[in-house]
Amino acid sequence: MGPRDAVSDGISLSEVAIDDDFWSPRRERNRDVTISYQYDQLEESGTLENFRRVAAGESGGFQGMWFQDTDAYKWIEAASYVLSQREDPELEAKVDEVISLIADAQQPDGYLNTYFSLVEPENRWTNLHMMHELYCAGHLIEAAVAHYRATGKETLLEVAIDFADLVDDVFGDEVEGVPGHEEIELALLKLYRVTDETRYLDLAKYFIDLRGTEDRLAWEIDNPETLGGAEYDDGEVISAARSVFTHEDGSYDGRYAQAHEPLREQETVEGHSVRAMYLFAAATDLAIETGEDELIASLERLWTNMTTKRMYVTGGLGPEEAHEGFTTDYDLRNDAYAETCAAIGSVYWNQRLFELTGEAKYADLIERTLYNGFLAGVSLDGTEFFYENPLESDGDHHRKGWFTCACCPPNAARLLASLGEYVYSQRGSALYVNQYIGGSVETTIDGATVELSQDSALPWSGEVTVDVDAEGASVPLRLRIPEWADSSTVTVNGESLDAPAEGYLEIEREWDDDRIELTFEQTVTRLEAHPAVAADAGRVALKRGPLVYCLEAVDNDRPLHQYEEPEPTSTTHRPDLLEGVTVIEGEASVPDRQGWDGELYRPADETARERTAFTAIPYYAWDNRDPGAMRVWLRS
Repeated sequence: MGPRDAVSDGISLSEVAIDDDFWSPRRERNRDVTISYQYDQLEESGTLENFRRVAAGESGGFQGMWFQDTDAYKWIEAASYVLSQREDPELEAKVDEVISLIADAQQPDGYLNTYFSLVEPENRWTNLHMMHELYCAGHLIEAAVAHYRATGKETLLEVAIDFADLVDDVFGDEVEGVPGHEEIELALLKLYRVTDETRYLDLAKYFIDLRGTEDRLAWEIDNPETLGGAEYDDGEVISAARSVFTHEDGSYDGRYAQAHEPLREQETVEGHSVRAMYLFAAATDLAIETGEDELIASLERLWTNMTTKRMYVTGGLGPEEAHEGFTTDYDLRNDAYAETCAAIGSVYWNQRLFELTGEAKYADLIERTLYNGFLAGVSLDGTEFFYENPLESDGDHHRKGWFTCACCPPNAARLLASLGEYVYSQRGSALYVNQYIGGSVETTIDGATVELSQDSALPWSGEVTVDVDAEGASVPLRLRIPEWADSSTVTVNGESLDAPAEGYLEIEREWDDDRIELTFEQTVTRLEAHPAVAADAGRVALKRGPLVYCLEAVDNDRPLHQYEEPEPTSTTHRPDLLEGVTVIEGEASVPDRQGWDGELYRPADETARERTAFTAIPYYAWDNRDPGAMRVWLRS
């Protein structure tokens, strides 16, 4: 087999250490609390029991959603990222135990899916649209690659290769079709890079190229009686879910699964937002491998549509609950769905776009999404999670410890555990600093050992110090100037450099214990949305540095819908609040409450207004105290 450790950006996770005042406590809690808590959930939800029953040769008794296997796979991936950065014999033993259980559940021909093995073994590959067999396979492969890279063990990698080989044998020969939920495509590209086996690259390309050109998914909608999945919940869940795959007249609607037309012809981001992000991430990996101009152009076109017409200010994606995804341009209602997994998928896609192009705008969006759209999905104690991330709430939306469909919690765990992958990159002979997160990296570039460490005060302050040593070698260093920085100053050993307004500042010199000091000015900005965004007409949101802010009822003495014309007056760092946050304080206009007794309506010119104080907190920190209303957008 000859597996190798190949990472497309040239920086492996084991080369990066994070030591950051903001992110390290969250990663430690993820390591020490969340991953252990989620293992317990794998037991309580029946996920591991499903594997045990299959391994024992039993039938029936399946528990959970039909794609429940992926909860275990994502947990292994998160735990593997932890193991790549520190020794933890207890965690490693637990991972090995789960892997052994998974391997014992694999069928002789390589097939691995506990739902079908327990319930409908005769109906494999009959319901590609809904039953997530290929989606499950993808998460298995991703877990296997992460585990191999972290430990050097091939136990799970061999399981994944056997299953991938079976998929390759079946699809394009016995079965012509694509997965309803994309995921296996990006996993196959990871497997290709770690094994150098081109059949996995070719299979990923097959799935990407076929999507939107075949009618297998439409045929399945018209022939439900022939499909697997009918045994699940007496078919009620499957039947209800199929409603999102059809137009009002009952005809097939491929937009939900990005199957309405070939990817290279698509103009707008459509359908289920998580599916879209996984597909686009895979297609970008494919473009990195092939350099195909038409594919690259389509991805850039879709990114532009998403970021200029279909993305929340937090980086969140998808307003619609019914199909968990995109609708039309500028439909950015504040009771947003904005699934946590979609924000995570956006980080995956944008990292690959950066690797493809080296453009700072993709790293900028990763930063925005990490601090806002993603981080809001995890409670401060690491044991509760948002599935949906609205931009306003009347006090009835709260995080939960687990879900029937529990895709988001282990997804969040694996992103936090792999955060080091997004801080630095190597493109050619240049080392990029993409995110200002404290810690260090040691890598080799053109034969020179480069050691870089940074100390960052983000997100509360814009001061960053970067120390670089390459034993006198000349290595181009590129430092991102954040798009939110009002101004920037940069010095090397006290000598000032001219910094661009945005993009990357390139410094090339013989590095030998040199110090770079950067200061990015942070001011509070009142943001407006595009005039076509009806939900935010006449409203403003507050942003400071990379953080979007919100008002919570617990900090403010008026109902939040009454606040208008917010004027920030000061910022204060509160180490005692929400594990330490910088709050924005100011004044806003509210109606005078005098004189309304006995009246429900009266002429507007009879209602006086007064100024009152408000306090805004970072959006990521909301719903960590007493339940209450929340608003990001306030009337201007």
